[in-house]
Amino acid sequence: MKKHSAITVILKRELYTWFNSFVAWLVTGLFLISTGLLFFSTFFIRQVATLRYFFSLLPILFSFFIPAITMRLFAEESRSGSLETLMTLPVSSAQAVVGKYLAAFISCAVMLLPTLSYALTAGMFGSPDAGPIVGGYLGALFLAAAYSAIGLFASASSKNQIVAFFIGFAICIILSIIDSFLILLPAGITNFLSFFSANTHFESISKGIIDSRDLLYFISITIIFLGLTVKTEEGRRAA
Repeated sequence: MKKHSAITVILKRELYTWFNSFVAWLVTGLFLISTGLLFFSTFFIRQVATLRYFFSLLPILFSFFIPAITMRLFAEESRSGSLETLMTLPVSSAQAVVGKYLAAFISCAVMLLPTLSYALTAGMFGSPDAGPIVGGYLGALFLAAAYSAIGLFASASSKNQIVAFFIGFAICIILSIIDSFLILLPAGITNFLSFFSANTHFESISKGIIDSRDLLYFISITIIFLGLTVKTEEGRRAA
């Protein structure tokens, strides 16, 4: 099986399975309810046409919802035994990981897509700066890419979906809130640890400031956890 065709087959299979499941619509629905409350509470109660509060809590929301999307990708197949069947086919561990990762990322992007209506609403009733909105959604895609890789690694690390969810959630939430504790630490340590804060890098992009260091951070997180997932699957195949 050709490399690209193998990835495409896995990608299509995972997307079909996900979007034909009740969990997919439940997760998407809860995400839109949560983000809708964030946006419309500021829009109607504070009468401010801005997406600032929506973007400010997006890393925390992603920490919960993205592991819910990724938790089944490897864990369920490991539990059911279908993963062993997949690994006997002419498909490498890297191809399986990339195919499942792309499916997870696309699922996250689809979940995020309806929130563009918030930007349209803000534009209709106010004059928000386009820079932070464009930057916010760009940052959201990079954040989703990184957290999807983390969630996929968590799923590959356990045969239990619930355990996989909590592993992914734990890693993502730590990266999301670590900057909240930096004020309690000495300046030297703060400067060092701030680099590991996903929230810090996301906030920078969501202000409309496109810094290569922020993009490199999310790309690095994505590559590192995809690499760890491939190693995990190779180890399982060799066992």
